[in-house]
Amino acid sequence: MLDSAEILDIMNQTFMLSLRIAMPFLLVSMILGIVIAIFQAATSINEQTLTFVPKLIAIIIMLTVLGGTLLKTMQDFFTMIMKMVAGG
Repeated sequence: MLDSAEILDIMNQTFMLSLRIAMPFLLVSMILGIVIAIFQAATSINEQTLTFVPKLIAIIIMLTVLGGTLLKTMQDFFTMIMKMVAGG
């Protein structure tokens, strides 16, 4: 049985893993959104798809580039959790 310190450590690791996985996508989406918003303000174009489609394309590209690394990170974390559950 896990004690409270180990459970808190697992929760901390889970939170940090979720940040490492989500942060690249959030940062690219935010930076692209700011660039597009500046472009829209400069040209007075207020089209909603102008912000959505480039963000979607950028996230898909990032997923293809970083997908293997993210999957390996999640697999390693899952393996660590299963070893802790098994008592090893």
